[in-house]
Amino acid sequence: MNNQQIPLPLPLAAGPIGVFDSGYGGLTILSKIREALPQYDYIYIGDNARAPYGTRSFEIVYEFTREAVIKLFEMGCHLVILACNTASAKALRSIQMNDLPGLDPQRRVLGVIRPTVECIGSLTHSRHIGVLATSGTILSESYPMEVRKLFPDIEVSGQACPLWVPLVENNEAASEGADYFVKKYIDELLAKDHLIDTVILGCTHYPLLLPKIRQYMPQDITIMSQGELVAQSLKDYLRRHPEMEKRCTRGATCQYCTTEAEDKFSASAATFLNELVSVRHIDFM
Repeated sequence: MNNQQIPLPLPLAAGPIGVFDSGYGGLTILSKIREALPQYDYIYIGDNARAPYGTRSFEIVYEFTREAVIKLFEMGCHLVILACNTASAKALRSIQMNDLPGLDPQRRVLGVIRPTVECIGSLTHSRHIGVLATSGTILSESYPMEVRKLFPDIEVSGQACPLWVPLVENNEAASEGADYFVKKYIDELLAKDHLIDTVILGCTHYPLLLPKIRQYMPQDITIMSQGELVAQSLKDYLRRHPEMEKRCTRGATCQYCTTEAEDKFSASAATFLNELVSVRHIDFM
């Protein structure tokens, strides 16, 4: 992989907040961020042409995510949110540690895993939690590692749900055919640890499956969806970092970009946002 640093000109002007996802799931994060922080401008990039990232190697996810971050920097963003658990798990740390010093040490890239984990301690009473996520996120062990840093007494069990993203992206989330696979992965997770009392939905697509997840999850188990947690974490971050907040423009606008066909993105995005949006095609190179 090409890890050559590409110094970027430091824009003096403020810019929008960048939000990146491998596909559409990050739109569930973006919508909650915009609800909590409607005053800012946003650019959303979905790398739909190369999605899904969940089964790709660490090296490929890092390279693709790095390209997207550089693109958002070039579009004027000083702050980028990786609204993708796989990118957060496989690429965030490398970008923060290895790339930002060469690209621009004044810019920031944040993920969605740590803001989710920070809330766990006050929710679980049994100190046993579960994570439902893509194969890539589970194999990365990012959630157990983050949980151990903050709450070393909590036990974490993970379950990969490889068919949940295809169900959502093929508009099958509400279909009867989805029931089997929703129940299957929940049962497999709970069979690993009967003391689980809190479950993290570790993929941004999964909120669209919430009705069925609630149907098959025992009622005494707390289900954590990420959108609100990430939005509140970002709100707190901007409050604690006024120097970054000043670099975020306030026009209450949102641009949508995709590496796929515009019409395909618009049609699928409507499933996640319940509204039609205009989108433009972009390339990273």
